[in-house]
Amino acid sequence: MPNPFTSIGSVPLTKLALNAQERADMIAFLQNLVQMPSHSGEEKAAAGLIKEKLKEVGVADVSVDRVGNVIAQLGPDTGLTLLMDAHMDTVSPARGSWPHEPYAGVIEDGYLYGLGSCDMKASIAAMVYALKRLVKSGAPLNGRLVCAFVVQEEPCEGGALEALMEETGIRPDYVLLGEPSDMKVMLGHRGRVMFKVTVRGRSSHASTPELGFNAITAAARLIFGIEMLAADMASDPFMGPGTIAVTHIESEAASLNAVPHACSFHVDRRLTLGETPSRAQSQLEAVLQREGIDASIEITRYTRPSYTGYAFDVLESFDAWAIDPGHKLVQQIKSAVKAVRGQEVTTGHWPFSTDGVYSMGKANIPTVGFGPGDPHTAHTVNERVRLEDVVQAAQVYGAFAALTLSTG
Repeated sequence: MPNPFTSIGSVPLTKLALNAQERADMIAFLQNLVQMPSHSGEEKAAAGLIKEKLKEVGVADVSVDRVGNVIAQLGPDTGLTLLMDAHMDTVSPARGSWPHEPYAGVIEDGYLYGLGSCDMKASIAAMVYALKRLVKSGAPLNGRLVCAFVVQEEPCEGGALEALMEETGIRPDYVLLGEPSDMKVMLGHRGRVMFKVTVRGRSSHASTPELGFNAITAAARLIFGIEMLAADMASDPFMGPGTIAVTHIESEAASLNAVPHACSFHVDRRLTLGETPSRAQSQLEAVLQREGIDASIEITRYTRPSYTGYAFDVLESFDAWAIDPGHKLVQQIKSAVKAVRGQEVTTGHWPFSTDGVYSMGKANIPTVGFGPGDPHTAHTVNERVRLEDVVQAAQVYGAFAALTLSTG
């Protein structure tokens, strides 16, 4: 059966593909982005580069909101609004031996290497050049396309996207997340809650430990009990099981010769479908009660300001979400991917958390995901992206936007 998706209105699909010069320009832009450090909270230079490139490719409506997010808009204000989301920030370079320097942006054997190349500057470049092709092709958009390049997603997913909607009043009907998916269509992911457990001990001189109560020793007992919870996590047929991991620990003592009077540690709890943050907290509280240890549990808050000075205050509690595979948005992104790549489309879910915790998890906006790059290389010394995938992603984004905003 021939593929029915060969054109958008009067615009052939081939007109949404990059020509040779655009491919070269997009790759150079991506290389520049990777060479420009943009750790969370330090995205100002990258935001300036993206804004400049958007103007260069012909997007007239470009702005930066109070949070520091770069926003590009195309098409009329009537009809549906589709928002494509990509974050500008990266984590710090992973420790270890990098095959190439993290910010060198080396191209080798068809791959671009470097911090942020996969997660997720490749998607930024692809979205920018998808906008260029939409402008040049004259694809008839019967709705509004918004490309949001957001800050501080790595430490606080959903926070900047929520602030963007609150600050600008943009309320999309649909959202596409450009997180790396290895060119698969993603239908959701688990939720995340970050807990801080604080153990209260009693100080004494280390030469007489029996006179005190060692908060580190007590915390170790709790951590052992918490690790035992991992074997009995709830599971979902699509999303798989929830997980739990202790990720950070610190203590307080008068000196190295004193029994510590306090010890705190953080617990990263991933929630599968059907689990709730309150249920996850109850599981931790049960361990405290069983061990009889004086300790408290709280859900942490993210409060680091953005590079513009915008004050975040986000509770780090995010629900799992999944879109129905039969939803028309899923069918549209699958049609776009199949038309561009000429092969059957694989669907799945991300193992990590994204801005979808807000768009669908909290705001209930139908959300799908698609992006270039193997997410298993993200946050590693081998982070890289296949350049041909970035080229194809640009065409997929353009085709998906044109299809979604022409059919409603």
